[in-house]
Amino acid sequence: MRLATAVGLAIAICTSGNAAAQSYPVKPIRLIVPFAVGGGADILGRHFGQKLGEQLGRTVVVETRTGAGGNIGAELTARSPPDGYTIMLTTNSMAVNTTLYPKLAYNPVTDFIPVALVATVPLVLVVHPLVPAKSVKELVALAKKRPDGLNFGSNGSGTTSHLSGVLLADLAKVKIAHIPYKGAGAVMTALLGGEVDMGFVGAIGATPHLKSGRLRALAVTTAQRSTAMPELPTMASSYPGFETDAWYGFFVPAGTPPPIVSRLNDEIQKAQRAPDMRAAMARDGAEPTSMGPAEFPAFFRREVAKYAKLVKLSGATPE
Repeated sequence: MRLATAVGLAIAICTSGNAAAQSYPVKPIRLIVPFAVGGGADILGRHFGQKLGEQLGRTVVVETRTGAGGNIGAELTARSPPDGYTIMLTTNSMAVNTTLYPKLAYNPVTDFIPVALVATVPLVLVVHPLVPAKSVKELVALAKKRPDGLNFGSNGSGTTSHLSGVLLADLAKVKIAHIPYKGAGAVMTALLGGEVDMGFVGAIGATPHLKSGRLRALAVTTAQRSTAMPELPTMASSYPGFETDAWYGFFVPAGTPPPIVSRLNDEIQKAQRAPDMRAAMARDGAEPTSMGPAEFPAFFRREVAKYAKLVKLSGATPE
């Protein structure tokens, strides 16, 4: 009797979920972006919001909820009803925050379902022109020759630009002093002025200064060469295992019915494949990346483990 009841309940839940997916959506969808207006997540979120709205025939409202390194928007999403009407576009900061913040009001691994990974943006290892290094290996050799090593600027403690420098120092067994700045604009100013020797910076912000010769690029941090900068080698070609980037992915609250998760993934991937979306992503320096609910959760857990090691190695704390 109990077995029959359990089977009946499972069938009822499955049927209900499928019915919800078939009618979904019946009202506007809220797209949470936990970072400031004008940033990469905001720009990409608005591109996807418009395209998803066109495809679904419903308004997709992009809602910016900034603060605490993305944690405010993430907590809001985690506490929202798991019905597919609140989705979040965030970055690998959520993987970093799992370790960086000792006390979170949500669990980044268990309180969400990773739906779709849609883009990666490489960081670029750049040096000031006065630094006499034309490759990663030459840069490391220079750092080892100097009594005080070299220094690198970052967007702030615990950011990917900081952890990339920590990873290089660890893999190359070299001393590189960290100098944190308040954001990407500040560290770029420091690099251009020669205040710091090197830095890992976003491809979008670096491009104009590379073209003008005010900075020199040595490598990209992604596993594969960048289509936007195909002439640059990867960091991994010099130090196997080196891979960091800024990735962008969609998450929904845990408990969202699988048929709705599948429908969202299908629509997000369809939006990403649209020619106008690809063109917009290319302008923003983003590399299209397709990963759905079958692969994205395992990828996210690997990212959490990778950045946990780097955060602990760096000694970073929330600013």
